[in-house]
Amino acid sequence: MIRSSSRKTAARRLLTAIGAMALLTLATAGCEAGLNAPTLEFHQAAGGTHAVFNGITINNAFVLAAPSGSATPAGSSAGLFLSLFNGGTSADALVSVSAPGAAASVKLIRGTVTLPANYPVYLTGPEPEVVLNGLEKPLSGGQAITVTLSFQHAGSLTLQLPVEPQSFYFSTYSAPPAAPASAAASATPTPSP
Repeated sequence: MIRSSSRKTAARRLLTAIGAMALLTLATAGCEAGLNAPTLEFHQAAGGTHAVFNGITINNAFVLAAPSGSATPAGSSAGLFLSLFNGGTSADALVSVSAPGAAASVKLIRGTVTLPANYPVYLTGPEPEVVLNGLEKPLSGGQAITVTLSFQHAGSLTLQLPVEPQSFYFSTYSAPPAAPASAAASATPTPSP
């Protein structure tokens, strides 16, 4: 009888240990470290485009549209957000951006963006520093548009960028400033004789 009891006790201990390990595994599965861990607060997955081109790393590049369920209308503006890292040994610069088929023009708000060697440059918001003006079609979250980034030394790179809605994490991002009115629309009418 002592043997039987001893075996039952050993089996119970083994099952208890396996159960405890299973609970510990389930409790820690999927956890991330840091203050912005999903267990502490909601955060958007980095849904933007990532690319490395001639020593320049482009991270989390995306275009911001109207809030979920609506569209940014044709003719208006949208912000483009991205971060850049020049991994080269000499400085470079982002000299222009274009969005053929999506926007009439793209403006770098502060002009040419200098990219020092081994240094990150954040054009990530919450206010856009790259603005697509004169949208050629309405934009809403879930679409993608073609954008070309032109660098002084690295050359030009064409990417497909996702369009994110101005919702959840991006709800605090600002809409771009209104596009300037066309010269015809802002002209003062000439009085009739």
